Amino acid sequence: MASPFDVPGIRIVTISGRIASGSTTLANHLAEKLGWRHLEGGEIFWETVRKKMGLAEKDTNLRPDQEDELFDAKLKQILKEEKHIVLETKLAAFNAQEIEGIFKILVLCEKNGEDQPQIRIDRLINREGISVDEAKEEVLHREQSDLEKWRKLYANSDPNWVYWDKKYYDLVINTYDKNSEQTFQTALTALGIG
Repeated sequence: MASPFDVPGIRIVTISGRIASGSTTLANHLAEKLGWRHLEGGEIFWETVRKKMGLAEKDTNLRPDQEDELFDAKLKQILKEEKHIVLETKLAAFNAQEIEGIFKILVLCEKNGEDQPQIRIDRLINREGISVDEAKEEVLHREQSDLEKWRKLYANSDPNWVYWDKKYYDLVINTYDKNSEQTFQTALTALGIG
């Protein structure tokens, strides 16, 4: 890996996105370009909990709330203390509010302001080599399960709260009409290194 590239005023770039919107691809490209570490929150933290409890990925609602709270405490510690990290996880930007040195990117797949779940499902099928039913379960059920849990924990059960609310982000990229290279270039330009 190359020496880390310093971006003035930015210690960490967070990337959040709905399932199969393109956030992982962007995170990988940015980490490689910057020579920064790519941390994927779900893989690092949830995998341990999931295995310990024997849960499927979609079983967010079966995960004890204290595990989410521990995860978010660890996330906030990383956001406050670390540098040269591309941090990819759904709640990264939400947890990074008012922390200095964080550039928050949201990746969506929308047409005329409406999410395109069928495109996200197709992307997941192609990327993971899974069945249509498995992809629908991941994109539709798991996402809803995550939202229900997080609304209860962080938004006083507000049925309208979503982590992809644009107010939490410095940059929003819509991958509906952008390929991965265009998405990457948009992020680089916003970071001032394009």
